[in-house]
Amino acid sequence: MSNEPERITILAREFTAAALEFHRGRMAEKGYRMEGSITPRNFKMIEGMDPPKDLFDGEPLFAVTFVKRDG
Repeated sequence: MSNEPERITILAREFTAAALEFHRGRMAEKGYRMEGSITPRNFKMIEGMDPPKDLFDGEPLFAVTFVKRDG
């Protein structure tokens, strides 16, 4: 059984950097495929019962998630 996570999410300030990570990181060779599309997203963190707080100063980042292929 592999010790690699089932899903890996990469955050980038630019679309191109996120898009190139599949090849640069040799994700296919590691058994991953891209899940969904590369989209800009805002990230927030919830701690306890406090309201969500912006991460990365509220700056939207491009996110791409890689998921382990079946088998």
